Amino acid sequence: MAAVDPQQLRTFVTVSRLASFSEAARELGYTQSAVSQQIAALEADVGAALLARRPVGPTEAGRRLLEHAAPLLVRLEAARADVARLAGAPSARLVLGATPLAVGAELGHALGEVRRVHPRTEPVVRVLAQGVLPAQVATGEVDLALIDGLAAPSDPLPLPDVGPLRTVAVDEQPIAVALPAGHPLAGRSGLALADLSAARWLDAPDLTPPVARLRAAAGVDGFRPATRYQGTDLRGLLALVAAGHGLTLLPEPVLAAVPGVAGAPITSPRLVHRTELVHGSLPEGPAALLARLLARSPEEVQADQA
Repeated sequence: MAAVDPQQLRTFVTVSRLASFSEAARELGYTQSAVSQQIAALEADVGAALLARRPVGPTEAGRRLLEHAAPLLVRLEAARADVARLAGAPSARLVLGATPLAVGAELGHALGEVRRVHPRTEPVVRVLAQGVLPAQVATGEVDLALIDGLAAPSDPLPLPDVGPLRTVAVDEQPIAVALPAGHPLAGRSGLALADLSAARWLDAPDLTPPVARLRAAAGVDGFRPATRYQGTDLRGLLALVAAGHGLTLLPEPVLAAVPGVAGAPITSPRLVHRTELVHGSLPEGPAALLARLLARSPEEVQADQA
C-alpha cells in the first residue's frame, strides 16, 4: 500500500461525515469531480472500496479507516501548530479553553494579572466539552485549556493522546452525589458508588462524568440514565436534580447551599474531581504567563495575596 495522502484522507473524512460528495466539495472548496478523484485515488492506495455511493456512507473497510483517520489528522495538525509556535514571534493572543466546572475564582485572579502585565491583550475564554479540548490545544485552536473530570486521587485525567502536551494538576475536590433535598440518602456521611447503580441518573456528558465512566469506576453494571441533559448550564442540571429527575456526581463544594439540592460524599471508591492545565509549547507572552499563574501551588497563591 502506498503512503496515504493526508488531503485525500481529510476529504474521505469529510464525505463520510456529510454523507454527500457535493456537500463535501462545497465545504472543502473543491469541485465535486475533484472530490470523487481524491476518493478514487485513496481507494486505489489502500486497495479497498471505502465509500458506498448510493446512499453515500463508509463501507466496513471505510469505517475501519475512519477509526485511524481522525487521530492521524489531529496529530498532523498538532505537529504543524507546534512547529509554528516554536518558529513564530511572541504572540499577544490569549485563547483559553475550559470545561464548564473548571472555571473558578483562581482563573479570574490569573487573568487579571495577565491583563495588568499585557494591557493590550483581550483574553478569550471558550467553554467547551472535555472531549474536544485536548485536540483543540494540540492543533492551536486554543492556546491552553483547563479540563476537569473524575479520577482517583493524584491520578491524571484519562485524556486522549493527540500530541506532546503537558498536563499540570491545578485542583482536586471531593466528589459528592447530588440528591433532592428530601432524598432518604441526603445527609449521609458517605456512600458507596456501587450502591447507587440502580438509581435514576442524569446523563450530562458536557458537565458530569458519563454513565459509562460511573460503571467503570464502581465496577458494576447499572447507572441507567433517566434523563439526558445536553448543555453546560449547571443551574439547569441542578434544577432537574431538585425536581427528582435523577442523580449526578459533582464536586462537593458546588453543592453547598444550593436550594433544593443536597450532597452526600462518595467514599467508595476513592474518587476526586480533578482539574488539569493542558498546553503545548508556549512562546513567551500572555498564554505562557497564564500557564505559569495557573500552575502555582495554593501556598504560592496565598503568599501573593498576603
